[in-house]
Amino acid sequence: MSANNASVSGQLQNKASEPINEESKESRNGENSPGTDEEYASPHSNTVASRLSYKEAMNTPLSTTAGDTNTNGFMEMPASSTCIEGVSPMAIYNEERMRRKLQFFFMNPIEKWQARRKFPYKFVVQIVKIILVTMQLCLFAHSRYNHINYTWDNRIAFSHLFLRGWDSSREVESYPPSVGPFALYEKSEFFDTIDYAINGYANMNRSIGPYDYPTKDNSMAPMKLCLYNYREGTIFGFNESYIFNPEIELICESIPPNVTAVGVEKYLEQRGVDVSFSSLVKATLVFAIKTVNFKAYGGPLSAPDCFKFDITMFFDNRDHDGQMLLSLDADATRLHCKGDVDFISDAEYDAILRSILNIFVLLVCVLSFALCARALYRAYLLRCQTVNFFRAHFNKELSFDGRLEFVNFWYIMIIFNDVLLILGSALKEQIERKFLVADQWDTCSLFLGIGNLLVWFGVLRYLGFFKTYNVVILTLRKAAPKIFRFLVAALLIYAGFAFCGWLILGPYHMKFRSLATTSECLFSLINGDDMFATFATLSSKANWLWWFCQIYLYSFISLYIYVVLSLFISVIMDAYDTIKRYYRDGFPLSDLKEFVGTRTEEDLTSGVFMNNMDDFDQSSFIDVMRKVFCFGCCRNANASSASGPTGYTSLTSIIK
Repeated sequence: MSANNASVSGQLQNKASEPINEESKESRNGENSPGTDEEYASPHSNTVASRLSYKEAMNTPLSTTAGDTNTNGFMEMPASSTCIEGVSPMAIYNEERMRRKLQFFFMNPIEKWQARRKFPYKFVVQIVKIILVTMQLCLFAHSRYNHINYTWDNRIAFSHLFLRGWDSSREVESYPPSVGPFALYEKSEFFDTIDYAINGYANMNRSIGPYDYPTKDNSMAPMKLCLYNYREGTIFGFNESYIFNPEIELICESIPPNVTAVGVEKYLEQRGVDVSFSSLVKATLVFAIKTVNFKAYGGPLSAPDCFKFDITMFFDNRDHDGQMLLSLDADATRLHCKGDVDFISDAEYDAILRSILNIFVLLVCVLSFALCARALYRAYLLRCQTVNFFRAHFNKELSFDGRLEFVNFWYIMIIFNDVLLILGSALKEQIERKFLVADQWDTCSLFLGIGNLLVWFGVLRYLGFFKTYNVVILTLRKAAPKIFRFLVAALLIYAGFAFCGWLILGPYHMKFRSLATTSECLFSLINGDDMFATFATLSSKANWLWWFCQIYLYSFISLYIYVVLSLFISVIMDAYDTIKRYYRDGFPLSDLKEFVGTRTEEDLTSGVFMNNMDDFDQSSFIDVMRKVFCFGCCRNANASSASGPTGYTSLTSIIK
C-alpha cells in the first residue's frame, strides 16, 4: 500500500513540475489576462535550484507542522514545498501554479505576447493617445498663440489711444528696464489723464482698428469712474498730525459722453465728489469696446471672431509716496458673430474636424483610464492572493518591498494625465464652440500642457524594457532618495542666503527687491547666468554695502558652484555606478522576487503559460472595496485562493 502511494506521489510530482499540455491546448483560445503589462524585466525559471536560492533568502519562523526546530529556536523555512518530504501533491501543484501566475504578471508586453499571444492593448492605446494628444496640442497651441498675440496687440493699441503720455519704448520689455515706471506726479495730471481717455473714447472712429461701442445703436456708452478712499485721511504736515480711518469707501460715478465739454474735474465737483489725494488709495476708469477679428492667419477655413474688450485704467496710489502708478488692462470676451452665412458654412468644416479630434482624444483617454484602473485593480487582487499564499504556505508575511512590487506607479501617472486630458479636451471643445463666456484659454492650456507632458513621460516605461534606456530610469529612481535628502540640506543653506540678501541688499539692488526675485537671482548665479550684471548694478551708496555685497556674492557662488553642485553630481554618479554593478553582479531581490525565481526563453515558448491562471479574477469589485474599507484586506481573506482544490482537481483528473 505504501509502495502504491509512493508511486502515485511520484506521478503527481512529475505532472506538477512539467507543462500540462492537454490543458494548454484547451485553454489557448479562451484564457483571460491575469495581470498588468508590468515592465518588470527579470528573467524567470521553474527549476528546483531557483527555489533553493529562495530558501536561503527566507529566515523566518515556521509553524510547528512544517519541520524541526533549529538551534536558534526557529523552524527551518523551506524554499518550496517540493523540498519537504510528505508535502501533499496539491500543495506542490499550487505553488508551481502561483509561481507561474506571478511570473506572467511581471512580464512585459513583448514577453506576454510570446508566452500567451496576449495582445498589448494598453501599449497600443498609449501610442494612439500620444499621437492624437500631440496633434490636439499643436492645433490648440497655434490658436492660443494667435489669440494671446491678438489681445496683447489690442492692449498696446488701447494704451496709445487712451493713455496720455504713452511711449512706444514701454512696449518692449528689456532688462535692466530702459525707462522708469509709468506714473503721475501732479494732481492736474490725474484729471488730464482721465479727460484724455474720455476724448479718445469719444473719437474712437479715428482709430485704425475696427472698434465700436457696445451699445445697440453704436452710440458712445457711459464710462465708469470708481474712487477707493480711506474713510478719514487728512494730513497736517506742518505740525506732524493727521486724522486717519483705514476703512475703505467706494464711490463710483458714471461719466456721460458730454463731460468732455466741462472736464471731469468740474463734473465731479458738480456731483459733490471731492477727490482727496491724501486719502485716495486707488481709482479705476472702466469702459468697453467691441471689435471683429477677420483672422487672416487662420487660413481660409478659419471663421472670424467677435470680441468685447473690457478696458480698465488703473491708478495706484496705495503707497502715498508722491507717485501714482498708471496702467491699462483689457480683458477679452469672445462673442457669437452674425456674419456672412456662406463663409460660415465653409468654416464649419474646420470646426467639425477639430470637434472630431477632441472627441477621439476623449474616447482614447477614457479607454486608457479604464484599462489602467482595471490593471491596478487586478494587481491589487493578485497582491491579496500572494499575501494569503505566503501566510498559508510559508507562515510568513510578505515584505513591504514585495507588496510594493504590485503597485505600478506608471499606471497611476497615466490615470492622472488621462483625467487632465479629459478635462482639457472638454474645455477646449467648449472654447472652440464658443459655449464659454469667460476667457478659459489659460486654464485649458494648463490641463492640456501638463497632460501632454505626462503622456510623453509615459513613453519612458516602454523604453525601460531595453537595458540601454532602462539604465537612465533606474539611475534616477535609485538616486531619488539621496537627491531628496541632499536637497533638503542644500535648501537650508540657500534659504539663509536668500533671506539675508533680501533684507540687506533689497533696498539697494533691483534683483533683491522681493524674496521671489532674490531667489531667482541666486538660482541664476548658480547656473552662471548674468553674474557681471549682478555685481555691476549694486548701489554705491555706502562702502560697507559694497564690501558686504562682494563677500556675500563671492561666498555664495563659490559654495554652490564648486561644492554643492559637485556633490550633487557625485550623488547621481554614485547611483549610476551602483546600477552598473547590479547589472554585472545581479540586482537585490525581495522575498517576492526570490519566490518568483527566473525564467528562460524556452519557458516563454513552451506553452506552460497557456494554462488558466486567473482564478484570482473571480473576486468582485464590491468584495475588494469591502476589504479596503474594512482594513486588513488580506488578513481576513480566505486562504483557499492559495490552496484551493481547483488546480488539484484538474491535475488528478488528468492522472486518472
